[in-house]
Amino acid sequence: MHPNLDPELRQALARSPLTRVDYTRLSPDELRDLRELRRKASAPPLPGVQVQDRIVPGSGIRVRIYRPPSVTPDAPCLYWIHGGGMILGSPETDDARVSRYVAETGAVAVSVDYRLAPQHPHPTPVEDCYAGLVWTYKNAASLGIDASRLAVGGMSAGGGLAAGTALVARDRNGPPLIFQLLLCPMLDDRDATPSSAAFAEAITWPRAFNVFGWSALLGAAAGGPDTPIYAAPARAADLSGLPPAYLDVGELEVFRDECADYALRLVRSGVSVEFHLWPGAFHGFDDAPLPSTELVRRARAEQIAALLRAFGGRA
Repeated sequence: MHPNLDPELRQALARSPLTRVDYTRLSPDELRDLRELRRKASAPPLPGVQVQDRIVPGSGIRVRIYRPPSVTPDAPCLYWIHGGGMILGSPETDDARVSRYVAETGAVAVSVDYRLAPQHPHPTPVEDCYAGLVWTYKNAASLGIDASRLAVGGMSAGGGLAAGTALVARDRNGPPLIFQLLLCPMLDDRDATPSSAAFAEAITWPRAFNVFGWSALLGAAAGGPDTPIYAAPARAADLSGLPPAYLDVGELEVFRDECADYALRLVRSGVSVEFHLWPGAFHGFDDAPLPSTELVRRARAEQIAALLRAFGGRA
């Protein structure tokens, strides 16, 4: 283990080592089986949070709607995009996380079941995310959502897709977003930062997995000169006009440098940013199936605090 690993996380990993599947060696059928296995094994929503699935007319995209136990009229909304390296995940895999946001902020959340690479390469994932966002905005009244308090968020690949969706919304004059919650987002396909090279053997998302995820999304174009900005937001030359952002990342992960750079570029473009580099933390540490630690509690508390500030307080 890395010498900088947080002592509590080190102890938790020693007691309960995380298992890691080598996605790069899976056949298409095995990858589909793993997706279903993870969906079924996901932690359930928090008690009292109401969950409903809907299908977006026209696109056929499924969205999962979460309502707090005591929902108020015209509640703010977090439009959520799950992680999974562009190749895994579903709204169910983030049930526990999203229901926690809902329960602690009073907001409604809408989580999109975008189609996954490699079966559905770019631009399908980000276009699915944007279509779900547009549907959420247009149906705000029937959903009990205040359309003027709509935020987008996601973790890992979902964080990258959230950043890409915010760029699409800006460039197409789409739904006005008030906030971006970007948690250890997957932003850059070029695999050229010091942290990318340093964490070839990272605890949860090593370099080879990251290269595989980008290749699944972009094919042979990954890392080349013509990657679209909506696929890899770090490629965007202009980050002005985007909503304020909360962005965090672990010290010991591939995404560290691209996230730090993106945060600085947002600030330089006039976008208000809160950035956290969690010391001694690995990718997805606050969602790992380990006993809670002080660092996990701090990270979760900061995420809730950022959402509450963006929404103007608890609904």
